[in-house]
Amino acid sequence: MDAVQFNIPAVIVAALTSFLLGGLWYSPLAFEKAWMAEAGLSEAQTKQVNMGRVFGLSALASLIMAFNLAAFLGAKASLSFGLFAGFATGLGWVAMSLGVIYLFEQRSLKLWLINSGYQIVAYTVMGAILGAWH
Repeated sequence: MDAVQFNIPAVIVAALTSFLLGGLWYSPLAFEKAWMAEAGLSEAQTKQVNMGRVFGLSALASLIMAFNLAAFLGAKASLSFGLFAGFATGLGWVAMSLGVIYLFEQRSLKLWLINSGYQIVAYTVMGAILGAWH
């Protein structure tokens, strides 16, 4: 088996894009109020957390996700394969995994749609970046 070779700039841009998309997705411009209501979070609760820790660990998680997707796509990926594989990863693995957890935790369909929607879009965009950037 060949060693995985990463396009480091593409991985970093894909991770940063996913991280920034999450910021937009969960902002007042998109789903912040609905997400907070469905997750049972108040503004006071969100202000009590260490945001440096949250953002730092989220950025690290996005970087790990991008490296993992890049390894899965391989060096010969194309834009179309990256789009498809990113979408399939977001929908087939992440959203469905969240779905199982949400069913047992009795969380709402609306919360699943918000969180899974972000994951599907984020992985699709990361896949496109990683597939197109050679």
